[in-house]
Amino acid sequence: MNRERLLVLGAGESGCGAARLGKVLGMEVEVWDQGTIREQRIQQLEALEIPYTASCSKEIALWKPDLVIKSPGIAPELPWIQAALDQGIPVVDEIEFAAAHTKAKLVGITGTNGKTTTTHLTHHVLKSAGLRAGIAGNMGRSFAGAVAEDLMADSNHGPEIYVLEVSSFQLDGLHKTRFDIGVLTNITPDHLDRYGYRMENYVQSKFRLVRNMDHRSALVWCSDDAYSRQGMDCLVQKPFQTYTLSWDRPSSFGGGAYTLDSQLFLEMNDKRMSMPLNELALVGRHNTYNSMAAAVVAQLMEVRKESIRESLTNFDQLEHRLEKVGRIRGVDYINDSKATNVNSTWYALESMDKPVLWIAGGVDKGNDYTALYDLVASKVKVLICMGKDNRALHEAFAGKVPVIVNVSGMQECVQRAYQLAQKGDAVLLSPACASFDFFENYEDRGRQFKYFVNQL
Repeated sequence: MNRERLLVLGAGESGCGAARLGKVLGMEVEVWDQGTIREQRIQQLEALEIPYTASCSKEIALWKPDLVIKSPGIAPELPWIQAALDQGIPVVDEIEFAAAHTKAKLVGITGTNGKTTTTHLTHHVLKSAGLRAGIAGNMGRSFAGAVAEDLMADSNHGPEIYVLEVSSFQLDGLHKTRFDIGVLTNITPDHLDRYGYRMENYVQSKFRLVRNMDHRSALVWCSDDAYSRQGMDCLVQKPFQTYTLSWDRPSSFGGGAYTLDSQLFLEMNDKRMSMPLNELALVGRHNTYNSMAAAVVAQLMEVRKESIRESLTNFDQLEHRLEKVGRIRGVDYINDSKATNVNSTWYALESMDKPVLWIAGGVDKGNDYTALYDLVASKVKVLICMGKDNRALHEAFAGKVPVIVNVSGMQECVQRAYQLAQKGDAVLLSPACASFDFFENYEDRGRQFKYFVNQL
């Protein structure tokens, strides 16, 4: 009997995870990549005896796979994808592939901003409560790789629930996957080049989260977010339960979480819980939404209120997300390198309660900075522009910030901030731009910032 043939396109984390799962399932697997393949990935594939081809130009029709897994970064217009679809070969994301081979409940978390923090925080709350919770998805470890490990262990003690960060690109490759709980943190303009520069297409992509939800499922979403409200209004059917996150309790509140008088309130299914906002481990308005989302998911999983409170207070801040690097001569240094768009930077500036020396710039994706004007005018004393082309920042903030300076690298950036800062100030790296001019990625940018701060 011929084995089912699995073709994996892309040799990154998700691709190699899918290939490993295919191997565990006894499938005949090959991995193709149009570019180079990292040495670490090559070693993984060779250890599993999985054939791979870098700089690949093979034709799908010649290999005749039964199933194609495409990495999220591969655009659907790629000839390989079109050729597979034309031949009636299913093309899915590795998350859909993995979901079909686990009995664990699935919590899918998406949104333009906050999904990584919410994923880690939710996992922390569930695991702290004693649940066998796994974590995977867009933030690092592939879901398929995790499921492969579970199957190889052949244990009854694997995760009973998976908390998954799911990007819009991954959602585009889901057709049958049903999430038991979905979380939509927010929707703001991003990746529009992938969606024909039409915001409605991006919104529709995010709402694929609810595509297969039924009466057993629940959606947690932010009712303060305009695009999320727009997406909800466009849904023809809502067979699932809905729970809202809101800064103020809305008149139509039917359950979820909100804030009032500096308290976080959780009200669901005739149960109520509250805790002071200043006790939350994560600071800032955006992180309060993240904490509310994790609390609602935990309540849906019947975690005790006392456990939810404790977990929300003892969570460790993630790297590059309003990460406190240190205090030097009375000046706080904060690494928010993950803020690669204007909306993320808005939340970072909104959370600042000290005069700010703001480090911004990088690859500008056509940013509209008008949403930052009021915050910058009231909070920022120095703008340090760190990009190869800073014209957009100068044009946007000339006259709104007393001092604007340009730097050509992270070392110079940190030194200038040190020279210009005074006791009681905060130096905030929150670029609002991508990092690919001076740095490999936002992690490299953030780690360089921390390195040079620690050299002061």
